Amino acid sequence: MDASYPLNRLPVREKANGNYRRIRLLIRPFQFILDVLVLVTAFTLAYLVRFDFALPRSEWTHLLIQLVIVVLIQFALLNLMGVYSFIWRYIGMAELKAFLKAALYSAIPVLLMRLLVPETHQAYRVPLSIILMDTVLAFGGVVSARVLRRNLYEAQEKRSRANGNGNGHRKSVLLIGAGRAGVMVASEIQNRTDMDLHIAGFVDDAPQKQGSVIHGVKVLGTSNDLPRLVDDLKIDHVIISVAQATRADFRRLLDICEKIPVKVRTIPGLYEILQGRVKLSRIRDVEIEDLLGREPVQLDEESMAAFLAGKVVMVTGAGGSIGSELARQVACFQPSQLLLVERAEWALFGIDRNLRTNWQDLVSVPLVADVGSELRMRAIFKQYRPQIVLHAAAHKHVPMMETNVTEAVRNNVLATNLLGALAGEFGVEAFVLISTDKAVRPSSIMGASKRVAELVIQDLDRRFDTCYVAVRFGNVIGSTGSVVPIFSDQIKKGGPVTVTHPEMMRYFMTIPEAAQLVLQAAALGKGGEIFVLDMGEPVRILDLAKAAITLSGLRPFVDIDIVFTGVRPGEKLHEELELTEENMSKTRHPKIFIGKIAAIPPEAISSALARLSALSDHEHETDLRRLLNDLLDAQLEIENNGDAKAARSATPQQVVLSISPFKRTFTAGISGD
Repeated sequence: MDASYPLNRLPVREKANGNYRRIRLLIRPFQFILDVLVLVTAFTLAYLVRFDFALPRSEWTHLLIQLVIVVLIQFALLNLMGVYSFIWRYIGMAELKAFLKAALYSAIPVLLMRLLVPETHQAYRVPLSIILMDTVLAFGGVVSARVLRRNLYEAQEKRSRANGNGNGHRKSVLLIGAGRAGVMVASEIQNRTDMDLHIAGFVDDAPQKQGSVIHGVKVLGTSNDLPRLVDDLKIDHVIISVAQATRADFRRLLDICEKIPVKVRTIPGLYEILQGRVKLSRIRDVEIEDLLGREPVQLDEESMAAFLAGKVVMVTGAGGSIGSELARQVACFQPSQLLLVERAEWALFGIDRNLRTNWQDLVSVPLVADVGSELRMRAIFKQYRPQIVLHAAAHKHVPMMETNVTEAVRNNVLATNLLGALAGEFGVEAFVLISTDKAVRPSSIMGASKRVAELVIQDLDRRFDTCYVAVRFGNVIGSTGSVVPIFSDQIKKGGPVTVTHPEMMRYFMTIPEAAQLVLQAAALGKGGEIFVLDMGEPVRILDLAKAAITLSGLRPFVDIDIVFTGVRPGEKLHEELELTEENMSKTRHPKIFIGKIAAIPPEAISSALARLSALSDHEHETDLRRLLNDLLDAQLEIENNGDAKAARSATPQQVVLSISPFKRTFTAGISGD
């Protein structure tokens, strides 16, 4: 900036920064002087204590000579340890280490002087007792000065908050959980001037914490005491300050708070905090995702880094719910290049911008492309030479695919075969298909197409050196078209909330958890496996609907009605993640299992793919349904050692891909994907 530019015409922010720097420059000499005074006082006091405050005249000369030497050493060590880069009002335990080092390192040369200097130079030999006392007093003093400054600052901030919030009229809250996360939340709330919250106390079920005081906040009782505490302390709302609360924990606490009643809020999930996306103090309302949360996934990051780091990774369907999260998870492992393949331009723009914002060093390449286009995909493979392909592009909505059979086959089966073959042709190291629980005993076009895609993956694994695997899981919370955002939208509109059937059950997993386990499974793959993720216990959709209404502050069937619309085309009441015929086996990861479905002979797969391609070109949906039935019947017959009758009786849900509109009557409704 031009030095002649008038200060009074600088932009506000630049003037503020300039003023702040000038103030800091003015304050720094004062800090130096104050520390020197503390060091001088400490050494003098140590000498006086050593001689019971009756210092002989002969010792005054020794004191003055030693004072200059010791104070210079101590001051130099404080500078060397970076103490003067600390802002006094923010001093804390993290900075204390520098003071302790300065104290230790400054005592060493003074001690050496005592031991090595001859007695003839007594003026330079500081007595051992004085060295010890002075070190404690000097560095205790400089630390105390900073602690006092911090206390004065915090007291001033509290007064400012009180004046800025209606003379102290702030909302009283209780923090549930006095662990590390709870302590961090309490600290941030106390230090934030923009939060109109007053922490009335902690609630924690640990007996050893009862009555203890943390950051000036007392642990007032257990969760069973919540009704009494909320009433006595006039609590506005409670905050669940546990970074990794389980589904059972949330459900129990919500049940208690619903009976009081009192509003419940929470902090972000552990995975968001660890990845730096949000701060602990970003308090929000409890969401359905919190009720479905489970224990955090423990990942073998070393094997995942070896699988992804420094490699060219392609993610198809990169703008979708799973694809975009896969891209974010891959970015954490520093690939040499991340190829984002997506045909929806706006979705591609969104994930590309997100990655560029959060991973500045990442080389991401947004590629508008349809995975079903051989010319386009061949050109991409030829130009970028991907080493890992994560194939998340798919049509996934069950009822919609019942009326779009051709598109389901083209995208889920034929495009998978095309992409997989290109991966083999161009020497890709690993190809990962994202599959679904609906591929188990499929009762829908979507499920059947994904089942055939799994068979395609196994066939490709026989033909090429590339490692082909499929990863199968259930519903992901918050994905496009899934039940959670649909319920939220219906509640905002005043209802009713629509559920297809009162006994409809589904497995649920958070999007980040699913993406992490997909990458972990891919790193474990040797080729040809169908990995099945542990989805926990299935959840009843009706319970989910009730929870969504309750969390919105309303009452199910009173304020918001729930309407049952009937099971839709292709849906099952209960989804499965495995088949007994697949001989599920464990991996070294407790949440990932392997199921190997019986492979169809190569010539049968090749013939079926050719017929599927021909029928989809001519939009013969009825024949496509029949062919999918026949193909999956043949595969089941192989699994049952050639006994077609046993195959049908063992899996009666298999042949339900209705080719006649008179076989079933369906009612449209909402239950997600």
